[in-house]
Amino acid sequence: MDSARQIEYYTIDDIYNLPDGQRAELIDGELYMMALPGRIHQRLVMELSFRIREHIGNKSGDCEVYPSPFAVFLNDDDKNYLEPDISVICDKNKLTEEGCQGAPDWIVEVVSSSSRPMDYNKKLFKYRTAGVREYWIVDPMKQQITVYNFEHDTFEEYSFTDKVKAGIYEDLEIDFSGISIE
Repeated sequence: MDSARQIEYYTIDDIYNLPDGQRAELIDGELYMMALPGRIHQRLVMELSFRIREHIGNKSGDCEVYPSPFAVFLNDDDKNYLEPDISVICDKNKLTEEGCQGAPDWIVEVVSSSSRPMDYNKKLFKYRTAGVREYWIVDPMKQQITVYNFEHDTFEEYSFTDKVKAGIYEDLEIDFSGISIE
């Protein structure tokens, strides 16, 4: 008798067939259920989305900012579906009514206790290999921002008292000391 564990793979159809109100992400055919975000998480997503969008608008930029829930289909397959907290897409050809087809230019994930392993490990690897240019991990528990600039193969860490410069915009800097998480 074969005692090997049978691995079950899921597809995007399984995401669309979840019960109403239930959210999940799909990475390489593995389904990861998503917990409801907390107040501080949502405050950070709102503040950062607003500041990024305001900068793009003031510069008459072409990029678009989408906070979660917003579907990102990283690969041209049915085994990867993510909902980054913030997606910045500069190539409008990637945008469809369903979401983003391909890698956004910049992704921001705000860490919660349930998302920590995903944000720091699985998503980091997946975003890098899919062609995301820049990835920020904003961790309110550590009061730390980790910035991965995949174009230059660098990463830097900042605190919630620092000004953090975006890599895809020469003149965009977000002052985290001005963002209240209380």
